[in-house]
Amino acid sequence: MNTSDAAGLADTRAAKRKFKSEMSMAFVLVGIALIFEVLGWIFVGTSFLGNDQRLSIIILQVSVTGILAVGVTHVIITGGIDLASGSVVGLSAMVAASLAQGSADVRALYPGLTDLFPLWPIMAGLLVGLITGWISGFLIAKTGIPPFIATLGMMVCARGAAKWYTLGQPIGLLTPQFTWIGKSYLILGFPVPLPVLIFLGVAIISHIALGYTRYGKYTYAIGSNPQAARVSGIDIGSHLIKVYIVAGVLSGLAGVVTAARAASAQPTMGTAYELDAIAAAVIGGTSLAGGSGRITGTLIGTIILGVITSGFTFLKIGSYYQEIIKGAIIVLAVVIDQYRRSRQARGS
Repeated sequence: MNTSDAAGLADTRAAKRKFKSEMSMAFVLVGIALIFEVLGWIFVGTSFLGNDQRLSIIILQVSVTGILAVGVTHVIITGGIDLASGSVVGLSAMVAASLAQGSADVRALYPGLTDLFPLWPIMAGLLVGLITGWISGFLIAKTGIPPFIATLGMMVCARGAAKWYTLGQPIGLLTPQFTWIGKSYLILGFPVPLPVLIFLGVAIISHIALGYTRYGKYTYAIGSNPQAARVSGIDIGSHLIKVYIVAGVLSGLAGVVTAARAASAQPTMGTAYELDAIAAAVIGGTSLAGGSGRITGTLIGTIILGVITSGFTFLKIGSYYQEIIKGAIIVLAVVIDQYRRSRQARGS
């Protein structure tokens, strides 16, 4: 067997392992949903899965978390972390909403910029995400600051900027042309929220980018072995900036969608969203050690997190307990990842 055949066989085996892992997560998702179904009949006396409105709410709720989780997956694959995504959601939502106000609002932040074409507030929100992502990536790539510290600082700065932007005041009376982004529309007779379609579109594009482009190959190479990636000619610093820009733009997009859904914006929007995004990525099989992870896994992980959150609410479990259990799930997912990696290391 020549070298190319051996490499092809290794790739095939790796693809099969990833497929089996994702199928296992899909079975876990089904199992969790069935558990809540049984508990619903026992403790609540009604069905968890039989309520179309509840299922629609689950899908809608996971859309924003899913958009963030996709961006976070890019970052974690490189061996980094992004703690700023939730705060960037709040800042981008405030900026986008300030440019999406109608002329009927006598307290519009920019009276001369009311009733703008919705493309402009959308672009403004994305630009906020791009700038914050570039700053985080630049700090990490050019100064050597650990990603945890760089994005932690950005998290605090972005939240402070969101509060300073209107001195803590909310922004309302957004134009219908802008808020249509957060509404549902009939597709084949079924109401489908547009944020869900945006999330799926982002996931598909990211899946292609990570799996079939040079960008994806460089991203995995940096996370797997930075030294080897540098020796092979990859400009690690430049690529890391690109990765954090992608994550930042997706955070900006999530902020725009959040503002459109609520038809308003508040400085506290997106609080702790970064934790849900990281949890979804880790539950979906993305390794915090870097070099491993797939968007399809993140998609399943996002839905699992949404089902768990909705199930707890359905069973009337308090929010404090939900946070405790969610934290335990994150730790358990990391422990399982460490165990899986140690087994692979022994096997090799």
